[in-house]
Amino acid sequence: MQDRYDEILTPAALSFLAELHHRFEPTRRELLAARERRYAELAAGGSLGFLAETKDVREDDSWRVAPPAPGLVDRRAEITGPTERKMTINALNSGARVWLADLEDANTPLWQNIIDGQLNLRDAIDRTIGFTSPEGKVYRLGDEVATIVVRPRGWHLTEKHLLVDGERLSGALVDFGLYFFHCAQRQLDAGAGPYFYLPKMESYLEARLWNDVFVHAQEALGIPRGTVRATVLIETFPAAFEMEEILYELREHSAGLNAGRWDYMFSVIKKFRTRGTDFLLPDRNSVTMTVPFMRAYTELLVRTCHKRGAHAIGGMAAFIPSRDEAVNAAAFDKVRADKTREARDGFDGSWVAHPAMVGLCTEVFDGVLGERPNQVDNTRDDVHVTAEQLLDVRSTPGAVTEAGLRNNIGVGVRYLESWLRGTGAVGINDMMEDAATAEIARSQVWQWLHNGIRLADGPLVDRALVERLLDEELAAIGADGGRWADARALFTEMALSDDYAEFLTVPAYERMP
Repeated sequence: MQDRYDEILTPAALSFLAELHHRFEPTRRELLAARERRYAELAAGGSLGFLAETKDVREDDSWRVAPPAPGLVDRRAEITGPTERKMTINALNSGARVWLADLEDANTPLWQNIIDGQLNLRDAIDRTIGFTSPEGKVYRLGDEVATIVVRPRGWHLTEKHLLVDGERLSGALVDFGLYFFHCAQRQLDAGAGPYFYLPKMESYLEARLWNDVFVHAQEALGIPRGTVRATVLIETFPAAFEMEEILYELREHSAGLNAGRWDYMFSVIKKFRTRGTDFLLPDRNSVTMTVPFMRAYTELLVRTCHKRGAHAIGGMAAFIPSRDEAVNAAAFDKVRADKTREARDGFDGSWVAHPAMVGLCTEVFDGVLGERPNQVDNTRDDVHVTAEQLLDVRSTPGAVTEAGLRNNIGVGVRYLESWLRGTGAVGINDMMEDAATAEIARSQVWQWLHNGIRLADGPLVDRALVERLLDEELAAIGADGGRWADARALFTEMALSDDYAEFLTVPAYERMP
């Protein structure tokens, strides 16, 4: 317990968390076991496809999700970032329409981060938040601020600092529960509501669990049913085949779907990691949103959302400004092209990672939307995506190169060192990286190593090669002190072990205080 923690960890709030645990923990565990069974089927030669059991939901054209809630009608530019105090103020003042207040991939579940983040969110809603830098610069909220949308941890993570009957609570329920308990009514009083981004789901049954949580929480605290709104990140391969079902389960609480990139690629590898070259991806930086299987996924997402009256939100522009103007110019051109593609494809908005990119994203969507708040009326009836197109990873152009392998190793170990010190949003090579980057990096190394892949410009990917490149990368960094030894050990374990860990953040969490 540190200063002001008693304002968040009140007896009533803890009782609320305990009730969530007792009601929903058994189902959470059942759903995680179902994930394991599905992977076993895929490893044995099975495939993914649209579900026969939910065909009626997909073919019923009558249902729609709830209309957009206050503050979520116009989402043309959304900024993401952790709930650190200064970043909270900067994000809310950035000019973006929405701030994804991240308690997940851009955050580390250090106890201090979890509770300080809740305090910062509450102070921001109360407009009492402030920050003074060591240099004396004062940060305060402006008159116009972004709408807060909180991203809790995924269903797979636990919170080791809070126990009920000796059992860890779900990290997702801790993050949701504390924010909802303290801020749901505050947000309603401010003219908005308790809004969420839901990560890492793999099935419509996981969305059903969230909906059950929302219904219970609203009833328990006397909040009108349907007040909660949730946008689901379609960032796992199985979820891409269940988009309509996910919207259906959350329909009275749905605020749409989001198309990610790194986590989606990570899931492709994870689910088919032992299936040889059919699901082999080339260097990660060469896998753009326009390659066939990614294009099919984003087109289907827009079509699905707009068919059901939901928002479709595009992916991340992770670039952060450099001191090199040539680097900036090239990056801005790429970001503009990416956001232009999304706006023309029918997306209603998109993500950026830095305030300097908000203006560009807004300008691009202004060019398509004009005065309209969104383009949900663009139903994309021309889109017809098959399961085969979603699964067509083999057609992805590109090669596996030493530069790609080296980049995965260097970025992965740099990120993990920062993560273990408590920082989840890390600037590396002019990009704002989060846990998804480390996941795809270590997963590609694992896949290339365990499927006997030879580099297009070099030798076979084996343990000796990976360890040599890791030595070289750490020497170039000058990795002394800090958590470099732990980061190296963790990356080696995650990339080279025969047993593949579902999420590197799970063993990494055990290395944190």
